[in-house]
Order: sequence, then C-alpha cells, then structure tokens
Amino acid sequence: MLLAVLFSNTEGNILIERFHGVPAEERLHWRSFLVKLGADNLKGAKNEELFVASHKSVYIVYTVLGDVCIYVVGKDEYDELALAEVIFVVTSSVKDACGKPPTERLFLDKYGKICLCMDEIVWKGMLENTDKDRIKRMIRLKPPTDV
Repeated sequence: MLLAVLFSNTEGNILIERFHGVPAEERLHWRSFLVKLGADNLKGAKNEELFVASHKSVYIVYTVLGDVCIYVVGKDEYDELALAEVIFVVTSSVKDACGKPPTERLFLDKYGKICLCMDEIVWKGMLENTDKDRIKRMIRLKPPTDV
C-alpha cells in the first residue's frame, strides 16, 4: 500500500499531503520525520535525484524538483523499486502541470491541477495510472476516449 505522498517546500512547510491507511495520530510523526529526512539529505541534490530510506518496515523514496521536495512512502508490495516508479510518474505530472521544474509560487499557482493529477495517479493507497497521456486526459474532466 502507498501510505503517503507528500510535497513540501525547501523550508519544510507542507504544500500537499495525501495519507492512505495512516491513523490521524501518526500523521504528525510522519510529517515531521519526512521533512527532517529531506532537510538532512536534499540540500544540494540535483533535480529528480532519488533518495531511499527505510523506517519501521516501510520504504521511502524522495527527491527534489525545482523548489519542491516530494516524498512517497509505501509498504508491502510498494518497495523502493515500485516507489521509484510512483515518484517518476508524480514528478512527470508535476512538470507537465507546471511546464518546468516548479518554483514554490508556480507549484501553488498550479495546485488544483496537481491535486487532480495526484488523484488520478494514486487511488486509495494503490497506484492507479502511470500513463502520462491518460492522466492528462483524465484531469481535463472529460470522458476518456479510445486511442
């Protein structure tokens, strides 16, 4: 299961978070842990350079894209390789929505579109869509067409 997808700025402020199957009382712990992990390791990292960590039998893959840090947390079948695929789709969708690696301002300007992308990529803790063109079609809020 994908437990969380979280976006923060470089100062550690949460921009978007999606938790799945994580009790409310544990979410603050995860927010703090992930932001600290990013603060310790993402300074000076290249865009889309992947970092991997493990904590309490879950896997974490995280990266930086422009001024935004992206964290994906999974367990069971979502090991580091599966999470690398998830984060690739997420970063691709964010770049498409923003037109380039985003500044924090651009990310917040495209907030609605990015949230729609996230809803199409991850549904109830499972990876739903990885096809970039299909995600683009789905977020236009029109019925999908056969290609």
